[in-house]
Amino acid sequence: MMHEIKLDPELVARLTEQRGGQLHVIDHIDPARTAHLIIDMQNGFVEPGAPVEVPIARDIVPNVNRISAAVRAAGGHNYFVQFTTPVGALDSWSSFYARFSRDGARIHQDAFAPGAHHWQLWPALEVDARYDRTIEKRRFSAFIPGTCDLDEQLRAAGIDTLIISGTLTNCCCESTARDAMQMNYRVIFASDANAALSDAEHNATLNDMLFVFADVRSTDDIAALLQPAMAQAQ
Repeated sequence: MMHEIKLDPELVARLTEQRGGQLHVIDHIDPARTAHLIIDMQNGFVEPGAPVEVPIARDIVPNVNRISAAVRAAGGHNYFVQFTTPVGALDSWSSFYARFSRDGARIHQDAFAPGAHHWQLWPALEVDARYDRTIEKRRFSAFIPGTCDLDEQLRAAGIDTLIISGTLTNCCCESTARDAMQMNYRVIFASDANAALSDAEHNATLNDMLFVFADVRSTDDIAALLQPAMAQAQ
């Protein structure tokens, strides 16, 4: 089962008119300056019965893998980002853990502690250790201060364009995309390679992304943008 994607036709029409007849801002990709961020595709979100199970996350795995493979083949970069409990600094995020019962907070903290089973990447993801990187983040967004050093890594590699996939669409993926755009990255948000708990939540984020934060494109569209570089690399 995949999300039924519904972009607001009025929003699409308005943006297309404002942008001179084109909906999308990004019409080409330089793979050397592009990174695919795979957000939180971990056992704790994807596995049946997991503490924060997102069932559709299992169904987007082929699309996530397809984007990863296309980016890799074109000479781009894949970063597998893992939500991680801020062990030793739980009080620094007490506003989040206060939203759980005491037992719920402990279960969540234990699940995403470094090295825990639920913290591990979902095994059906295709990760190539020769080219791909993993990185831990300790907040929803991968770009707010103190969460991780992803921004430093990307800027050191000359990255200016991001493709975002993963889960949850309307939490960590959205938070990361919003902050990335405001830090002057060009952002592509994969419409059929992100997963939420409902179509309504997923589509609300897609429309918000399209409004100002990102190009919203399908896996097919993203692969097509990468195809010229993939062909050149072969």
